[in-house]
Amino acid sequence: MKFLNKIKTIYRQILTLILVGFSILTITACASPVDQNRVVLSILSDPKTFNAVLSQESPNIFGLTYEGLITENPLTAEKEPALAESWDISDDKLTIVFTLREGLKWSDGEPLTADDVVFSYNDLYLNEKIPNNYRDSFRVGSNGDFPTIRKLDDRRIEFKITEPFAPFLDNASVPILPAHILRKTIQETDAEGSPKFLSTWGTDTPPENIIVNGPYRLKEYVTSQRVIFEKNPYYWKEDKQGNDLPNIDTVIWAIVESTDTSLLQFRSGSLDSISVSPEYFSLLKREEDRGNFNIYNGGAAYGTVFISFNQNKGKRDGQPLVDPIKSEWFNNVNFRKAVAYGIDRPRIINNIYRGLGSPQNTQVSVQSPYYNQAVEGYDYDPEKAKELLLQEGFTYNSQGQLLDSKGNEVEFNLITNAGNKIREAMGAQIKEDLGKLGMQVNFSPLAFNVLVDKLSNSLDWEAHIIGFTGGNEPHSPNLWYTDGNLHMFNQKPQPGMKPITGRVVTDWEKEIEQLYIAGSQELDMDKRKEIYNEAQELVSEYLPFIYLVNPYSLAAVKNRFEGIEYSALGGAFWNIEKLSVKDISEQ
Repeated sequence: MKFLNKIKTIYRQILTLILVGFSILTITACASPVDQNRVVLSILSDPKTFNAVLSQESPNIFGLTYEGLITENPLTAEKEPALAESWDISDDKLTIVFTLREGLKWSDGEPLTADDVVFSYNDLYLNEKIPNNYRDSFRVGSNGDFPTIRKLDDRRIEFKITEPFAPFLDNASVPILPAHILRKTIQETDAEGSPKFLSTWGTDTPPENIIVNGPYRLKEYVTSQRVIFEKNPYYWKEDKQGNDLPNIDTVIWAIVESTDTSLLQFRSGSLDSISVSPEYFSLLKREEDRGNFNIYNGGAAYGTVFISFNQNKGKRDGQPLVDPIKSEWFNNVNFRKAVAYGIDRPRIINNIYRGLGSPQNTQVSVQSPYYNQAVEGYDYDPEKAKELLLQEGFTYNSQGQLLDSKGNEVEFNLITNAGNKIREAMGAQIKEDLGKLGMQVNFSPLAFNVLVDKLSNSLDWEAHIIGFTGGNEPHSPNLWYTDGNLHMFNQKPQPGMKPITGRVVTDWEKEIEQLYIAGSQELDMDKRKEIYNEAQELVSEYLPFIYLVNPYSLAAVKNRFEGIEYSALGGAFWNIEKLSVKDISEQ
């Protein structure tokens, strides 16, 4: 009987190896090993669109297929020329003139001129009939005016703004699209009267019809399998020897819907790179030499993760958005500070992030030059937390439960997005940490679309854990303007939603908003830092968001590429047009 069981075990192992091998062959079939001059990466799901203006997803194909007038170097945070070879800012800081490079072409060989730039901005990004994620970022200062954009000649474009606006230069990095292909889709409308552009360049569009200006153009897309890019023969960039870039002929995105499967395929050699999550780090670190890859650590990742309380005092249909008893707690700054002191962030770093993280103390990404290192944040101090609660009239009963001054037991619901293992683990620990302060936290991960509906539409929530992406530029009007659509701790109703009565905007919220407006108007970087330093101090003082932990930005990359300059902002392949594949004899 033991012998039979042993035979069955061996059979199962062989069958597993066959299945794994089949999975690996499926991926490698789209890129023959003979074709060495390529890079194979993975994405979790199919692209949603091939239209750069309409895209709302990340990752997307447009970092490979399009460029803007300028770009940001993720290593230095400096603005660098892209399609524009230079730009001049007037003395009054209200006019910017960009000069395009000579001889720019689209992937179909047609000239790329100032007409394409003016079309992209005026007819696409600033067009009220074209919903997109870029438009609001063009609103300037306190009045929210849009820039005026006009062609000076075939290579020069003038942008005029109504007041100095430092973040405006960032808007010059948006993709430029081809007017000679797309103008007619703006002029023509469908049966509902909407521009045909809204249905242009979906994922069913033949790849050869997608006209681009970036280093790669779309070659093939097979649903649920792969996206393949090939060199754009008309790309403008050359190396120092005058050779056309990019060096790598082909980029393949394998569509792999499981991170566990991506890990398997990377270890088998089918993928050239994967992001490294905390649970994978130890395994991959042991295999670095044998697997001929390197794990890059870019330091703290861009973005933030936080816990926040619903401080909205308003009513909808006569009913308060938040239970008035709980609203009183949530609007008490010392209650929020007690929660901040009561969360054991070192434990989160050690147990959940496996030591691969650091504390996050402000709303600005740690890597940003605007991050205020002087803000100390809230170290784990449960005794200090209890002291603040008692100071505000909270008491403890004989069972150690926290009661407010009216005798109500402190209990609230905490939500986050289900399926995010890190956030689910953080929520479980925060429930435990705050339980030590006598608080009853009911933690419930929710489906992402349900979570978004609560935060954006119904506003029916008490506390949540979520995160925002970030970059070097601190200006974020959606978040810190009191009418911003991400001002979620005290959210005004979104367009089309039922009105709210009795919403109260505090003086400190208005002060933070004014600092962000002032920061956007100041062009001197040192002075801007002072303004945003003050904004970070105010946020730390009043805690609309209680910031938690930044993970490290980690990626494993096969040692077959030359020129990798890893950064948390750009990843391993931000300069893909300059990368090259080593000769096979060197590997």
